Amino acid sequence: MKKILISTALLAGVLSYAGGFRVSLQGVKQLAMAHTSAHAEDASVAFFNPAGMSFIPSKLSIVAGGFGASNKVTFQNLNTLSSAETDNPLGTPIYAAIAYKPAKNISVGFSFSTPFGSTVQYPNDWEGKELVQKMELKSFYFQPMVSVKMTDWLSFGASYIYAKGKVDWDKAVTQFGGTVNINDNKASGHGYGFGFYFRPDPSFDMSIAYRSPVDMKAKNGTATFKAPSQNTVNALLGLNSAGQDSFTATLPLVEEYTIGMTYKATSKWLISADFNYHGWGRYSKLTLDFANAPIGNQADPTVLVAPKNFKNSKTFRLGTQYAFSNMIYGRLGAYYDESPYSDENFIPETPSFNTYVVTGGLGFKLKQFGVDVAGGYAMPQARDVKNPNIGFYGQAKAKAFYFGLGLSYNAF
Repeated sequence: MKKILISTALLAGVLSYAGGFRVSLQGVKQLAMAHTSAHAEDASVAFFNPAGMSFIPSKLSIVAGGFGASNKVTFQNLNTLSSAETDNPLGTPIYAAIAYKPAKNISVGFSFSTPFGSTVQYPNDWEGKELVQKMELKSFYFQPMVSVKMTDWLSFGASYIYAKGKVDWDKAVTQFGGTVNINDNKASGHGYGFGFYFRPDPSFDMSIAYRSPVDMKAKNGTATFKAPSQNTVNALLGLNSAGQDSFTATLPLVEEYTIGMTYKATSKWLISADFNYHGWGRYSKLTLDFANAPIGNQADPTVLVAPKNFKNSKTFRLGTQYAFSNMIYGRLGAYYDESPYSDENFIPETPSFNTYVVTGGLGFKLKQFGVDVAGGYAMPQARDVKNPNIGFYGQAKAKAFYFGLGLSYNAF
């Protein structure tokens, strides 16, 4: 029994690091319009599709922005009626990008973003404390890129992705009356992106983009146990004097396909739509290799393999912008985001829901400078949780909202 419970607790922590949580907050202007992508007005297009840099109406463009993301998750056991609510700190995703045209048909750029990450914190004594008490997840994408304008109406762009990541996860191990922390702050991975951007008519833009999966490699993660009988636990699990063991794992972040379109219905009014396809189905299993701890489920007792059973998911987005004047712009949007796993595979460390989101915002322009504000309200659909792999049953609900401030500068 001890072996099974410890394995589950450790596995839950690392599953969350590779889990189904994609943060769609990479542009304030884009968020206001349901986070649609076919907008080549400044360097914020760089994250969504590097090819869009060729259509920015400026030789040099710089953008930066940040968000506040607030969310709460409530879980209730319908048999005992016990419940718990998270006390999550405010998330603060950020982004920045620059695009420059050194030649007429060549654009180069760089994008920095945080597309995966969150912090979730449950009460220390809640029903699922052996799965998660607190988890902090961060990821950082660094993308140099280039775009070539092939004709007046078509461009191609490509980017290289270097990713850094961190996870810090606490959970209880009740059979020892203690806790375990899963930590790695040096995970890294590589990927790429490419896309085409079309403008066959001044009133119509189309963006087709692909972002590859990134395999985040944790080469020297640390699992730290704390328990009243520390020496006994250390001896039982082969830990060092600090109660620690190391592990390695490959933690995949998913690929993404995007088709976006923007139509300028009038000189003041435009409509945008996006379709995203997320390749979560590549999570068939996750393998962790511990240095010493015999908590695995394979022929080698230090190797732990568990199914994930994630599925590919889709997002549908629709946004609009209206120019009240040459200086003030109003924006609205709505989108639907599918969860990448079923009720039978729900995990509380990265809770995911089928979610409807409404968004809105304002944009202000003063010559070369722009200021954008945006907000979003998410309406996650309640889930009947019934995960037999971790013995987790009940009902989960959530609520969330976002707000952001972005700055842009199109120099010349």
